[in-house]
Amino acid sequence: MAALPNIWHLRRVADTAAKACLVCHKPSSSVLITPNNKDYFYVCPVHLKDRHFCSPIVDAAEEEAKRKAELMANEIEKVKKEYEEKQQRKKEKEKEKKDKDKDDKDNDKDDSSKKADDGKDQKERDDKINAITKQSTSASDDSPRIFALHKNFYQMRIDRMRNMEAAKRNRQRLQDPSFFPSVPSGGL
Repeated sequence: MAALPNIWHLRRVADTAAKACLVCHKPSSSVLITPNNKDYFYVCPVHLKDRHFCSPIVDAAEEEAKRKAELMANEIEKVKKEYEEKQQRKKEKEKEKKDKDKDDKDNDKDDSSKKADDGKDQKERDDKINAITKQSTSASDDSPRIFALHKNFYQMRIDRMRNMEAAKRNRQRLQDPSFFPSVPSGGL
């Protein structure tokens, strides 16, 4: 028997495919599965947070990606603030210009150029935000995805696999006719 690694990946299934949790037997849609797909079991998300059941395996690359995503979010906020400040300054300039210019023809020309500038600025802002969001990696949730079971639960899984293999060997032996002893031959 190949050794069962104590690395379990969290997978989600549809709510309609939920089965009984290994610990509390309530329906659960969270599954812990080994990387080689040899063993799996359903478990409630609450049990995943229990430090006596399992502990998360922290991936340095994943942590780095989360930190980069936070930085990107901060950069997006910064771009939005800059845009709002820019729009505020434009409005102030327009008010000053309106006070100076009382001529209707000039106002009509300014309004049309103002609309074109606003559209250009808004498009520029959207392009910056889209470029930043494309760079960032999106994470569906912040919960860890890889776990290591504590020794008692891990030993339970190993024992279960050993018992399944022993039962399979016994079934094969029982189907083999040479497994049973033969009838004695010879006379009295």
